[in-house]
Amino acid sequence: MSIKTNLILTAAVFLSCNVFAERLASDNESHVDDSRIQHRSYIFPPTGESIPYALFVPSNYNEIDQAPLIISLHGLGRSYDWLMGYHGFLEEAEANGYIVVTPLGYIRRGWYGSRPTEDPIDAQYSEQDVMEVITLITNEYNIDQNRIYLWGHSMGGAGTYHIAAKNPEMFAALGVAAPAPERDHDIEETLGRIKHIPTFVLQGDDDGLVTLTRTWVNKMRDIGMQHVYAEIPGGDHSLVISQNSGHMKKFIDFFNIVRKEY
Repeated sequence: MSIKTNLILTAAVFLSCNVFAERLASDNESHVDDSRIQHRSYIFPPTGESIPYALFVPSNYNEIDQAPLIISLHGLGRSYDWLMGYHGFLEEAEANGYIVVTPLGYIRRGWYGSRPTEDPIDAQYSEQDVMEVITLITNEYNIDQNRIYLWGHSMGGAGTYHIAAKNPEMFAALGVAAPAPERDHDIEETLGRIKHIPTFVLQGDDDGLVTLTRTWVNKMRDIGMQHVYAEIPGGDHSLVISQNSGHMKKFIDFFNIVRKEY
């Protein structure tokens, strides 16, 4: 084999092992302009790309006292900082001392690994991005390991179920707003892995996903899972949570009374 041929083959092998999904410029866009939010980025280990995330740290945070952490997962196509703009969210986090982080999930339509994507690597990287960001924050701040909470809206709700099921000992409680898991998802298997994690579910009854959510909630009841279900009369898929501070407060109130005890 010639040296030239050997170099070509070596390059081909290298490229085949380092191919990653193409991201769009819009994946890095932010939409919430608020001085309380830190718009950050880090180098994503698998690809070497700079991936953004948003962070809120309450004004009373100090390095001595442990702070609770809320990881928040956005809906399909939304920007990484989108949930930071939900009415009342940061005000409640400030009042109750929560650090809040909103990962991108690698791309804006990655589903956090909860369902297949056009390019399978997107789903894998979407999930990994969330876990990398959690590690970054728990290493940088004095986080109460018994008070780490995960919640998400729509696609983010599906991601919440999925990531919690993959990491069932990490979270003190979960929250899902109008969650959008796959309809043929194995509900029993997923809930079996998170049965011990108290979960708050909020769903509008004018949302087309309400029947699916009721199925999940009924299974929670059947297996004896601790949960609270709030079905909002006339509630839609989006504004019921993004533009309603009272409904946003329900999630914080739930997290306030739950901590990990196992």
